[in-house]
Amino acid sequence: MAEVATRAEHAAPALLLRGVGRRFGGLHAVRDVDLEIDVGERRAILGLNGAGKTTLFNVISGDLPPTSGTVELYGQDVTHVPARKRAQLGLARTYQQARMLLGMTVEDSIFLSIVGVEGGRLRPVILPGKDREIRARAREAARTVAIEGKLGETIGSLSHGEHRQVAIAMALASRPRMLMLDEPASGLSRGERQLLTELLLGLEREITLVLIEHDMDIALRVAERVTMMHDGEVIVEGTPDEIRANQFVHDLYLGRQHVAE
Repeated sequence: MAEVATRAEHAAPALLLRGVGRRFGGLHAVRDVDLEIDVGERRAILGLNGAGKTTLFNVISGDLPPTSGTVELYGQDVTHVPARKRAQLGLARTYQQARMLLGMTVEDSIFLSIVGVEGGRLRPVILPGKDREIRARAREAARTVAIEGKLGETIGSLSHGEHRQVAIAMALASRPRMLMLDEPASGLSRGERQLLTELLLGLEREITLVLIEHDMDIALRVAERVTMMHDGEVIVEGTPDEIRANQFVHDLYLGRQHVAE
């Protein structure tokens, strides 16, 4: 039976949403969203502010329950599964506002992010062998996002761009199967955006990537498929080239330079 379940899981999409909605009182922030993302896919979810993108992310990650519909991760129904358990299933995400303790060092922040996912809660007991292994993983994650030179510095001493790097390192350190990034390029300099793009393009194919991003240059370069949202609904899906060529999308969201490229 376990072997059958494993085969079914591999055959299932990484993420499957059916009729997902989320209301806040009388406001439909997300309405009747169907979404299917394959294992290893790179998907961008785009739209203007207020389109429902972050609310949809919060429903997928378990930070908010849906008021309608179902959510599946790798063939498992997680509609009513809390965020912590979804993380243990391999889902990692970042937020628009990084959730980190300013007085903690970069290394300790990444270390504790791994402990929190794998242990389900922070451990008061030091396990020398295991903790050395986790420290090594934390340092490797820092190298992946080019922040290893700041391992001993506190979060509060870092620039905004470095905060973003640490947040991504914390997500990657948990060895996720699915990585969800909410506006990772927000506030970054030109050089930092280039570094971010290279990082995303270099991710292992075993990791499914889903990102919300207002920087169209990054989103349309990294993504293989794009989901456009407007007023809480999915209005169109397609490849980056199809999105660039879609006149309705162009009128709502994109500058002419993206259509001309």
